[in-house]
Amino acid sequence: MSTYVLSVVLFAALLHAFWNALVKAGTETLFNTVLITSCAGLIAALALPWLPLPAPASWPYLGASVVAQVIYFALLAAAYRRGAMSQAYPLMRGSAPLLVALASLPLTGEALPVSAWLGIVAIGGGVLGLAGGMHNGAPRPVRTIALALLNATVIASYTLIDGLGVRLSASPAAYTLWIFLLTALPLLGWVLLRRPRAFAGYARRRLHLGLLGGAGTLASYGLALWAMTQAPIARVAALRETSILFAAAIAVLFLGETLSLRRLLATLLILAGAIALRLA
Repeated sequence: MSTYVLSVVLFAALLHAFWNALVKAGTETLFNTVLITSCAGLIAALALPWLPLPAPASWPYLGASVVAQVIYFALLAAAYRRGAMSQAYPLMRGSAPLLVALASLPLTGEALPVSAWLGIVAIGGGVLGLAGGMHNGAPRPVRTIALALLNATVIASYTLIDGLGVRLSASPAAYTLWIFLLTALPLLGWVLLRRPRAFAGYARRRLHLGLLGGAGTLASYGLALWAMTQAPIARVAALRETSILFAAAIAVLFLGETLSLRRLLATLLILAGAIALRLA
C-alpha cells in the first residue's frame, strides 16, 4: 500500500469518527442518522447529473449494498440509542475487518502475506481492547454488544460487496453517490411515515449538522472505496478501522475522558497494526 493511499484511508477514518460523533450527539440518534443520510443523499443527487452511470456489471452489487447500508444505519441508530459510542463503535469497527479478511481470499482471490495478517489481527485486537477499556467501570449492556456485533457482520458484508462492485463500476465516484442516494430514500421515507412533524422540526434546527455529517460520511466512504481500487480490500478495511483512534482522541480532548494504561496499550497496538499493513 503506497503512502498516498495510506494517507487517504487515514483521512477517511478521521471523517468516519467525526460523523459518528454527530450521530451519537443528543438523544435522537434515529433522527440524527436519517438527517445525515438524507443530507448525504441530497449532495449525491446534486452531483450525479455531472457523472456517468456506473457500468451495468456493478449494478447488482450496488443494489445489494443499498440493502446492507439501510440495515447498517438502522442498527447503528439502535446501538447508539441503547449504549455509549465508546462501547458500540469499537466493537462494530474492530470486528468487521477480521471478517473481511477471512472472506477476502475465497471471494476476491486476494491472498494476504503474513505481515498483513499480523497487522489486521493487531488492529482488531487493539480496537476490541479499547472496547473493553472505554466504559469507565460501567457494565456494558448486553443488547448494545449484540447490536454492535451484528452490525459488524453487516459492515463486513457491504465492504466486500462494494470492494468488488466499485472495481466493476468504471466510475468509483458515481458508484458511491448512487449508494448514498438510494440508501437515503427508504430511511427518509420510513421516518416521515412514522414521525413527520417531529422530524421536520428537528431537521430545521440541526440542518447544519446534518450537512456536515452528510458530507463527512459521503467523503469517508467514497475515499475508502477509491482506495479499494488501489489496494487489497482487506488491507483497506482494516486500516480504515483506525478511526477508533480519532474517536478516542475526540473523547479525551472534547469529552473529558481519561486515557488509561489499558487504552494507551490498545492504541499502540492499533498503530503497530497500521505500520504492519503499510509495510506489507
